[in-house]
Amino acid sequence: MAILNITPSSRFPVTIDSARITRVRGSVIKMQKSLITTDPPASPGFSLCTCGRRHFLGETTTPFLPISPSYASQSTASNSTEVLNQLRPPKPDWYFELYGYFRSAGMERYEKEIAVYKRKLFANLVGKAETVLEIGIGAGPNIKYYNNIPNVSVLGVDPNPKMESHARKSAIEAGVKSENFKFIHAVAESMPLEDASVDAVVGSLVMCSVTDIPQTLKEIKRILKPGGLYLFVEHVAAEDGTFLRLVQNVLDPLQQVVADGCHLTRSTEDYLLEAGFKGGVDINKVSLSAFYHLSPHLYGVAYN
Repeated sequence: MAILNITPSSRFPVTIDSARITRVRGSVIKMQKSLITTDPPASPGFSLCTCGRRHFLGETTTPFLPISPSYASQSTASNSTEVLNQLRPPKPDWYFELYGYFRSAGMERYEKEIAVYKRKLFANLVGKAETVLEIGIGAGPNIKYYNNIPNVSVLGVDPNPKMESHARKSAIEAGVKSENFKFIHAVAESMPLEDASVDAVVGSLVMCSVTDIPQTLKEIKRILKPGGLYLFVEHVAAEDGTFLRLVQNVLDPLQQVVADGCHLTRSTEDYLLEAGFKGGVDINKVSLSAFYHLSPHLYGVAYN
């Protein structure tokens, strides 16, 4: 479905608590000291879950994820079209147009509700990024948050070619010069960009629909400059045993069909922690009052 040099002061404010939880695929395997904070609710539209925000140092995590398919080891710059066709076989134009229209016109309520958290998140880019890559850019609802970045250049990656017109419209409305916006028809698992070529990567409602999460995170790390930021906003699976998780389990097959491969039951937090970001990952978890089946949400920053 489709949405920098780092110093401690540039991250979210944190307070020291006593427990780090390093997890592998949902199992607690190690307890150490950590930084844990809880943000107060910013609006009635959201409420924070009890887990609040956690900061995890990437070097302490151990990847135990399945080995990626063979395309993961191929030259990304040269085979992105091949991988695109492999993972996202061509569909009729009417399908791309219909889904493009939905992403453009059907997400206004969602964007209004989550805006308070996006504003807080995207403030991390000011003064730290000039070249921003957004994966799964869709209709470009995040582009307006880049207008505070001087001389920003935006690269938008999306497997739906019909999203380009919607994203360009959003860029124009946000005041981004046409020469500073480029749309790239590709999948996040294989992007035709050079190593260490962007200051920041943004992903909003992306990990729910990519075919290979570990490979996507590997690509993000490859493309980011040392010290670069990966900003993310993702809906994830509810806690096991809850009524919401039952609802998600029932709706998940249908969701994948009607929402272009979107999964409701992915534990994206685990993948983020296991990806090995050298500077660690700040993760916040919130619950939506609307879009019940898309709760909870994660938002935060990974430091390359």
